[in-house]
Amino acid sequence: MPPAAARRLSPTMGRTRSTSLARNLALAYALLIAYACLHPLSGWRMSGLPLFDYLLAPWPRYFILEDLLFNILGYLPFGFLAAAALPATVSAWRGVVQVTVLAALLSLGLETAQNLLPTRVASNLDLGGNIGGAFLGAALGVRWGQAWFGARGFVHRWRSDWIIAGRSGEAGLILLGLWLLGQLSATDLLFSSGDLRSLLGIDAPLPFSAERFIAFDTALTVTSMLSIGLFARCMMRARSPLPIVLLLALGIGAKTLASATFFEPGAPLGWLTPGAERGLAMGSALLVAALLLPRLLQHSLAGSALLAATALVNLMPENPYLAYNQSLAQFSNVLNFHGLTALVDSLWPFLALAYLSALGLWRGEHLAARPGKAVRNL
Repeated sequence: MPPAAARRLSPTMGRTRSTSLARNLALAYALLIAYACLHPLSGWRMSGLPLFDYLLAPWPRYFILEDLLFNILGYLPFGFLAAAALPATVSAWRGVVQVTVLAALLSLGLETAQNLLPTRVASNLDLGGNIGGAFLGAALGVRWGQAWFGARGFVHRWRSDWIIAGRSGEAGLILLGLWLLGQLSATDLLFSSGDLRSLLGIDAPLPFSAERFIAFDTALTVTSMLSIGLFARCMMRARSPLPIVLLLALGIGAKTLASATFFEPGAPLGWLTPGAERGLAMGSALLVAALLLPRLLQHSLAGSALLAATALVNLMPENPYLAYNQSLAQFSNVLNFHGLTALVDSLWPFLALAYLSALGLWRGEHLAARPGKAVRNL
C-alpha cells in the first residue's frame, strides 16, 4: 500500500505523543471555569425545585447573544487543550467525542450546582453553548493540537529551548498564564497583583492625595516589573531578554484590552497613569541591570520585589478616578469573569513566592549555573 494511502486510512498516523503541558493546562483551565461558574461560592441552599428541571426549560424570554457567545468562547480553549492532551493512539473522531462528552459532564455538573446558589441561574442554553464551544475546540485540537503541544510541536520545541525541564517548568508557565489573566482586570493598576484589601473588604489605610498616589503608583510599577521579569528569568534556560519583553508586552496588551472594554467611556490607555508612565521608564532600566546579575541574586531579588509590590498595593490609597462601565453589569458572565480575575490577581504573588521557594530547593543547581555554560545546561 502506498504511504499516502496508508496515512489516509489511519487517523492517528502522523500524530505524536502529547506532552504533559497540554494536560496540565487543560486541568488548570477547568478549575478556572469551575470557579467562574460558581462565583461567589457563598449562600448555598436548596431552591426547592428539582435539580435537573432547568434542562427542560423553554427558550428564555430575554435572550442575550453576548452571554451565549461568552459561553461558547469560554469552553473552546478547554476543548482544544483537552484534545491536544489525548494519547496518539486515539483517533481524531473518537477524540472529539471524548472531549465533548467530558466537557458536557463538566458543564452539566456546574450548571446543576448553580441551582444551589441564590445569585446564579442554571440554564440549558448555557449548557448548550458550553458543549458547542468544547466541540469546536476539540475539532481544532485534534487537527492542530499536536502541531502545538506534541512531542515535536512548536510549544514543546520552544519550551525545550527556553524553559527549564520537568514539572517546575510547566508550573512556572501556568503561573505566568495566570498572571496574564489577572492583568485583564480593569480596576487594577498596571502589573499590580496581590490586592488582599479588596478581596477581604478592608479600607485603605492611607488617605488619598495626588502626590502620595503618584509616588505609590510609580514604586508599584517599578517593583512589579522587576518581580515579573525576574520571575520569568528564574525559569528560563537562556539569557536572552526577548521572552521577558514579550511577556511584559502581553501584560500591557491585556491591560489595554481590559481598559478599552470595561472603562466608561472606552479608554484603551486608561491604565497609563502618571505613576505608571514614570514606573515603566524606571522599571525598564532597573530590570535591564538586574538581568545582568548572577542567577542566585536574580532569584533573591525576584522574591524581594514580589514582597515589596504586594505590600505597596495593599498600602496605597484608593484610586478615585476609575470609571467602570456599570452598563456591563447586565451580563452575568462579565461579573463572573471579574470575580475570577480578582481572585487570581489577589492570590498570584503568594503562589509565585511558593514557586520561587520550591524552585530554589529543588533546582538549586539550575540557579547556580554559570553564564559561560551552554544554553541547555543553564
